[in-house]
Amino acid sequence: MIDPNPSTPDAAAARRVVADYETVALVLQGGGALGSYQAGVYEALAEAGIAPNRYAGISIGAINVALIAGNAPTRRVERLRQFWETVCQPGALAWLGDIWASVPGLRGLASSIAAGRALVEGQPGFFALRMPPPLPGVDLPPGRVGIYDTGELARTLDRLVDWDLVNAAGETVALGAVDVESGNFAYFDSATCRLDARHVMASGALPPGFPPIEIDGRWYWDGGIVSNTPLEYVLEAQPRLDTLAFQVDLWSARGEVPRRIDDALEREKDIRFSSRTRKSTDSTLDRQRLRRAIAKALPQLPESLYGSELWALLEENACRKVFNVVHLIYRSRAFQGHFKDYEFSLETMREHWRAGYEDTRASLARPDFLARPRGESGVAAHDIHRHGR
Repeated sequence: MIDPNPSTPDAAAARRVVADYETVALVLQGGGALGSYQAGVYEALAEAGIAPNRYAGISIGAINVALIAGNAPTRRVERLRQFWETVCQPGALAWLGDIWASVPGLRGLASSIAAGRALVEGQPGFFALRMPPPLPGVDLPPGRVGIYDTGELARTLDRLVDWDLVNAAGETVALGAVDVESGNFAYFDSATCRLDARHVMASGALPPGFPPIEIDGRWYWDGGIVSNTPLEYVLEAQPRLDTLAFQVDLWSARGEVPRRIDDALEREKDIRFSSRTRKSTDSTLDRQRLRRAIAKALPQLPESLYGSELWALLEENACRKVFNVVHLIYRSRAFQGHFKDYEFSLETMREHWRAGYEDTRASLARPDFLARPRGESGVAAHDIHRHGR
C-alpha cells in the first residue's frame, strides 16, 4: 500500500499516474452518519498527495465537499475531524448506550440506543428537535415544515468553511438538490453560481426530518430523493475531460436476502439510497464507449456523408476522452441496523472513518486502479471489495 508520507516513491508514483488525467473528481453520496467514511477516504487521498480539482456531493456528501473545498489543503482533514467530532458529541442520555457498549455482544443494542438519542436529542452543531413540533393539519411557513431545526448546521458550516475558497477558481464544486415544487433535480455548481451554506443545507434537507431550504425564491429538498449519486453529472459535464473519479458510496446495492424484519428495513434503505449506482455508472461508461467508437469510425465513413445531417449528429457525439471510476463503497458492520444513517456515536463515527481510510489505501496500492484506461473502450471501473485486496 502507499505510504502515508506523500514524499515516498509509492506516493510519488501515484501522483504521476493521476497527472495523466485532466480532471480528478471526488464524488460523494448522501448517507447521514455514514458520511465519516468519506472523511477517511479524503484523508487517505490527501496523504498520498492526490488532490481532486472537481467535487460533487449530495446530502452529507455536500457537507463533506464544503468542508474540503472550503479550506486550505493543509487544514482540510483537520476541519473534517472538527465537524465530525462536533456533531457526534454524546448528549445527556449517552450513558444509556455506554453501559451496553461495554458488554461483549451487545454493540448492536448500544448502536440502536445511540440512534434513538439522535431522534430525541438531535446532534450538536447539526440539528435539534423542533419545539413545538409541526402537527398534521396545521399550516406553517415552508421553512418550518420539518421535525428538526437545522439552524445549528448553518452556524457550524459558516464557522468551519471559507466560502471564498469554495467559490475560488481552480476547483469546482457541485451540490445536488430537488426543487420541491417542480420535482426536478438541480445542481448548484460553483462554475455558474456562488455557493454558500444554503446550497449545502438544501442538498441535505431530507424530509420530513429537515425542512426545505429557500434559494432565490425556490424551495429545495435533499437531492437523494431523486438520485443519491452525482457521478453522471460529473462525467457528462461539457466539455468532457479525461477523468479519474473517486466515487464514494455509503449504501451498498448488493446484499443478502433478509431473514428478519429489521434486516428488511435496512436492506430496503440500502437499495433505495444506493440509487442503482452500478447501473448508472455502467450506463455512463457505455455511452462513452459508444462516443469513442463513433470518433474512430468517422474518418472511415464515405465522403458523400460529409456535411450531411447524419454526419453532424455523429460528429456531435464523437469523443475520445477516457473515464476511470474508482468505487469506494462502505460495507455495513454486523452490529448496524436500519438506523445506521442516524447513529452518530463517536465510536461508530471513528470506525466509519477508519474503514474509508483503509479502503482507499488498499485501492491506491493497486496501480491498475489508477492507470489511464487502455484499449479501444477508454473506460474502466474498479472496486477493491469486488477485485479483492
